[in-house]
Amino acid sequence: QVDVSACSEAAYAAWLEWYASTPDTPCIAICSTSQGDALCKGCGRTFEEVQLWPGMSPVEKRDTWHRITVESTGWR
Repeated sequence: QVDVSACSEAAYAAWLEWYASTPDTPCIAICSTSQGDALCKGCGRTFEEVQLWPGMSPVEKRDTWHRITVESTGWR
């Protein structure tokens, strides 16, 4: 997880460069939230996370990636 306020400009720029090299979304095209599930069986994101994803900041997206990886609830 990244605390942007604790990063220098150079450190944050380096983090953003790394971030740009990672997949943008955890979606694996098996979206069960479209079928009414609160938590996607494919990627592990909540319905709200799926809906808000396009507007999330890079830090918010990485926090979500971290959570779904740790929880390991999706098929991803």
